[in-house]
Amino acid sequence: MALYLDRIARLDPVLNVFRTVLGDRAMDEAAHIERRLAAGEVLPLAGVPIAVKDDTDVAGVSSMCGTGIDVGPASTDSAAVRRLRAAGAVIIGKTHLSEFGAYPVCESATWGVTRNPWDLYRTPGGSSGGSAAAVASGMVPGATGSDSGGSVRIPAACCGLVGLKGQRGRISTKESPERAYRFHGLNHIGPLARSVVDTALLHDAMTGPEPDDEIPSPPSAPPLMDALVAPTRRLRIAMSFKPVVPVHVSDEVRRPVLETAELLRSLGHDVVERDPVYPVVGIAAVLALFMNGFADEIDRLPKTELLERRMQAEARTSRLVPDWLARRAVAAEPRITARSQRRIADFDVLMTPVLAIPPVRVGYFEGFGPTRAMLRMLKFIPFTFPQNYSGQPAISVPTGIDAAGVPEAVHLVGRANDEATLISLAAQLESVRPWAQHRPPTEALLSQVG
Repeated sequence: MALYLDRIARLDPVLNVFRTVLGDRAMDEAAHIERRLAAGEVLPLAGVPIAVKDDTDVAGVSSMCGTGIDVGPASTDSAAVRRLRAAGAVIIGKTHLSEFGAYPVCESATWGVTRNPWDLYRTPGGSSGGSAAAVASGMVPGATGSDSGGSVRIPAACCGLVGLKGQRGRISTKESPERAYRFHGLNHIGPLARSVVDTALLHDAMTGPEPDDEIPSPPSAPPLMDALVAPTRRLRIAMSFKPVVPVHVSDEVRRPVLETAELLRSLGHDVVERDPVYPVVGIAAVLALFMNGFADEIDRLPKTELLERRMQAEARTSRLVPDWLARRAVAAEPRITARSQRRIADFDVLMTPVLAIPPVRVGYFEGFGPTRAMLRMLKFIPFTFPQNYSGQPAISVPTGIDAAGVPEAVHLVGRANDEATLISLAAQLESVRPWAQHRPPTEALLSQVG
């Protein structure tokens, strides 16, 4: 534990990853884990330091959610954090995000800019950018993120990590009692890690239902670790470059998908270019749910005048979406999802880019109001937000490093309740195209902090 805390102390002044580091507490927890092991407990994550995104509750620590508004320490751990502790993990700190995770970067007026370990002038993505940068830089071996439109998968792609958004309800999103909030099932908690096996291990540790969950749990499934030892069957994979919204998809993000398609064919899989259908009513439904949920969370806060001006404006707009419209959008999900998947119903996996553009430079949204910022944001999320509405599992998988030294990735979407196929396929890709040996230029970072 001391090794990781020392690494955080040396690297975080450059990367600005952690909102708070729980050093003494982590050391005490590590000692407690040793006692549990000595007593004969079997702990799959024994002593593993984990970073938690600062919108997920850790008992005794405030959840600032990227803002300057402190509503006091959480009374209990979130369900996901409690399960990680039960598996033996040690919570080492809480990581930065954009305000309320509303933007797919990791910058806020209160906490500043979090930087990508691969290129300090680029974003690590978001909104779980602090968690991704923590793992990519080796400050921790794993971290939690939350994903309401791609916020686990986007930073995973920007930082060369595996980022999994499981089936809706597989990991409970239940927080402490004082932070119970409504997000209509869009929000998912997921792991960020360097390898597929670490991702599966973290996901398995957090899996499980909770009483009074906002979203019912899906049908039970075997642990994802089991999928890693089972042979990968021949799969039918639909490849698509069609974005949900009309944005240009750059050649830089197309190329890794095309190269991965050739690799998958060489491994015996059937890869065919086939586009889903994205009904306009589905896009409107997601927007209505996000805005209604965002307004609900904002309205619970004191001192909303401390929010960034752009967020205050977005809150005013979000309040225009009534509850009845959100309920209608939730009720329409099965019909809209079935329509969107009709053309790819006979495929096991959908493969797309993660973003429409490579990781951008920091400050990409600086100086833009809500409308212009939203138009810029569409380039980050045109492939990732449909799965938050449908609830399907999806994973960002690294493919290598481009000529500019920036990580590349592909996005794999599975059938409902079928995380196992995604993990199995990702592990097969990892075995023939290893990426874990690709590390950011850490020594250069260390030289900047003396």
